[in-house]
Amino acid sequence: MSVKIGILTSSRADYSIYYPLIKALNLLPNSTIEIIAFGTHLSEKYGYTVNQILSDGFEVPHKINNCFALGDSPKHIAEAMGNTMLQFSQFWESNQFDLVFCLGDRYEMFAAVSASVPFQVKIAHLYGGEKTEGAIDDCLRHALSVMSKYHFAACESYKNRVIELTSNAENVFNFGHLSIDNLESLPLLNIDELKIKTGVHFAKPTILCTFHPETVNYESNTRYAQEICDAFSEITEFQILITMPNSDTGGEIIRSSFEKLAKNNTHIFTTENLGTIGYLSAMKHCKMMVGNTSSGFVEASYFPTTVINLGERQTGRIITPNIFNTPIQKQQIIDAVRKNINNTYENTKIQIYGSGNTAELICNELQYNLLKSSYSHD
Repeated sequence: MSVKIGILTSSRADYSIYYPLIKALNLLPNSTIEIIAFGTHLSEKYGYTVNQILSDGFEVPHKINNCFALGDSPKHIAEAMGNTMLQFSQFWESNQFDLVFCLGDRYEMFAAVSASVPFQVKIAHLYGGEKTEGAIDDCLRHALSVMSKYHFAACESYKNRVIELTSNAENVFNFGHLSIDNLESLPLLNIDELKIKTGVHFAKPTILCTFHPETVNYESNTRYAQEICDAFSEITEFQILITMPNSDTGGEIIRSSFEKLAKNNTHIFTTENLGTIGYLSAMKHCKMMVGNTSSGFVEASYFPTTVINLGERQTGRIITPNIFNTPIQKQQIIDAVRKNINNTYENTKIQIYGSGNTAELICNELQYNLLKSSYSHD
């Protein structure tokens, strides 16, 4: 008898966080780990990032197609959610698991887990209890928590919010964030290796930018893209490396604006996907981050790296001393960058997201408590 554990992964973003957990789960005795890849993992436009999973040496026995949006309008997103539920209604009927992990707050993840509810699949949710008021992800994340049986939060305040949401303190744990495991264990690139990978020499002052649409106020994304591009055009004392946005409502206007910006400015570069090690290495060596990505809240706290957090997408997350909230307005972005250019954090240690042993703690909890009966023959 073997315990069968599924891993739902819909994008490069959640896979990079899962990575240390997948490695640890594969070491559990009498366990079968099956990765379920869907969403933009299977989109050529977004880099067909399922190949990254395979190149890391993991098998991907399940590839669920037609689970990503064909455009960036609300209608496209809603259609993608419906298609994903339809695909997963067939998947859950044909595949049984002792436990399935889901992560985060994406619409694809919400749809996949929603389809599991009639089949009473036991879901373990990573990183509930967080708040992002500028994105529809907020309600999707909370819904995922309500649909899940087990909960692994990133810090104590998020754990307490999950308990409030579910009205149940049972099976809710704060074991820290898997991204800290990555930062403690992965061999990050030096600036010469990073230049080979990105074409950008981080020996020069460099901004790393990741900006996703504000899906609550998606009509404003055209203006936001213009404000950011106008600001970046004037910040010529930095190189700026932009990673492309997620598949979200309003994402195409941001993507096309950044592509045009890089074409017309020699100090600005774009990339679809740096990979886990490349992205974390860029975060380590950059002068600061500018954008609205959750990695500016979790991973950036590890170094720490200065973060100019733009707009409202991440409103509700914990603000650590390295984060500076800034409206999406050209001059305010320019002023925030120049004001914080010389920030140092020699005496600042931020450890609210754990100490790098999250995967071990999760696996121990599964083996000795949550799935104890399944391992009782060991």
